[in-house]
Amino acid sequence: MVNAKINGKAIQVDKGTSILKAAEMAGYKIPTLCYLEEINEIGACRVCLVEIEGKKNLVAACNNVVEEGMSILTNSPKVQSARKTNVELILSQHDYRCATCVRNGNCNLQDLAKDLNIIEIPYETEIEYQPWDHSFPLIRDAAKCIKCMRCVQVCDKIQGMNIWDIVNTGKRTSVSTVGMQRIEEMDCAICGQCITHCPTGALRERNDTERVMKAIMDPEQIVIVQIAPAVRAAWGESFGLSREEASVGKMVAAARQIGFDYIFDTDFSADLTIMEEGNELLERVAQGKEAKMPMFTSCCPGWVRFVKTQYPQYIDHLSTAKSPQQMFGAVAKTYYAKTLGVTPDQIFCVSVMPCTAKKYECDVPQVNDSGADKDVDVALTTREFVRMMRAAQVNIATLEEEEFDEPLGLGTGAGVIFGVTGGVMEAALRSAVYFATGKNPGADDFTIVRGEDGIREATAEIAGTKVRAAIVSGLGNARKLMERLERGEVQYDFVEVMACPGGCAGGGGQPIHDGEELACERGQRLYALDATSQLRFSHENPAIVQIYDRFLEKPLSHKAHELLHTRQAEWDIR
Repeated sequence: MVNAKINGKAIQVDKGTSILKAAEMAGYKIPTLCYLEEINEIGACRVCLVEIEGKKNLVAACNNVVEEGMSILTNSPKVQSARKTNVELILSQHDYRCATCVRNGNCNLQDLAKDLNIIEIPYETEIEYQPWDHSFPLIRDAAKCIKCMRCVQVCDKIQGMNIWDIVNTGKRTSVSTVGMQRIEEMDCAICGQCITHCPTGALRERNDTERVMKAIMDPEQIVIVQIAPAVRAAWGESFGLSREEASVGKMVAAARQIGFDYIFDTDFSADLTIMEEGNELLERVAQGKEAKMPMFTSCCPGWVRFVKTQYPQYIDHLSTAKSPQQMFGAVAKTYYAKTLGVTPDQIFCVSVMPCTAKKYECDVPQVNDSGADKDVDVALTTREFVRMMRAAQVNIATLEEEEFDEPLGLGTGAGVIFGVTGGVMEAALRSAVYFATGKNPGADDFTIVRGEDGIREATAEIAGTKVRAAIVSGLGNARKLMERLERGEVQYDFVEVMACPGGCAGGGGQPIHDGEELACERGQRLYALDATSQLRFSHENPAIVQIYDRFLEKPLSHKAHELLHTRQAEWDIR
């Protein structure tokens, strides 16, 4: 332990504790900009400067530790002056037209400027611009980059993709793609973790809200929307609602006020995915050594891109089942179009996803099998969905509960937990036991697959056969697991992988709260919804039973393969 003082207050902290952490423990807030705990502690922005009595120079609180006898001042006149000057210098190289920025009202730099009473910039403005393909799902605006290195560190240390880097030197130092390559030519998984960890609006998803509104205003278009399970655990955060207040019913009501004609639940097609993927797993297990094992889940397009670019030799190990997003689109423009008595092209299908890679997925030509130009026309992030609520002047305080439309709005608890790491695995195992034995297991028999660790292992039993399973979230962890498989150190039958840490609940399209990782809390909300659901097995969803009886015949049928399956080896990546 070391003894010191912060603003005259005596403290005692463990040896090696940073000044930033010690100040927080003592009740003092030191502002930060580039800091991410255990990821980016480099003191680059010089905003967290503090004064140490007896020392001439100010020091960064994030990467300097408390030493015995230190007397630290976190907000002395000297600190205030330096901090304000540093932020003014950052702003002099920043496009600070905040009113038109996607992060307006949720930006660290904007908040700092306000807190420091900066109302004009005394330095010459010099803003950097870099060309960018704005049709790509992930957008980078160099004019808003503050060179904090967060995107570089998150991409390298957490996701292991090494897409971003520092380029040039001296005054010309900047952040860009590695080697200044065009983003569309790189192996980016489009996971969006760089977006959720950027403190400004330098990184964002492609804005597709105008395309959706244009369709809504077109009287010739029937605009339907599917809303993913993880969205219901996060959408209310932007309005300051608790997870209980931000109910599914209010979310549906908000979507109706935006103007969608029909509001459906991606839980429906998550259940459909389980019917196909669960039976495919049993089919591969029965094939024995001839099968491509382990079978990997295929719901996450960021993970699919990762396999195709990093481990192409394993591409045929992916389940051929499409993701719930794409299954929904295929069914909506065939089965549901027939129900409405319209052609596939008359339906404009929108998805609301916690994900940025879904924007890529719906544009892949090889997943469009309904006969329309695209099965899913537009994929929106949770953030875009919230922005559309605000644009539609939805009064959250007065929303009354409304129900999803049927039949594609009926889902189960098994579908809900698709939004959390391990959820696809758990839902698949619940139904796989039924497919193999004709009897349901306990709905909570497979909670062994739950957890927060980035790599987890479990062994489940299906009709006397042991299934060796692994659950992975985060692409850095996915790489670790793939390397172990390559070296023959581990063997599995079934592996679930989600590109984002914590699964879809922590997806790159979710609301941004700087310095907070909320995947676990959102996941717990999804588990709670599952626990209270009247239906907890995908195969018991009456809408699923109906679609097989009336349209698809049975899981893995010829019709099901035509509409609900894909060969990822044929997907376009560039």
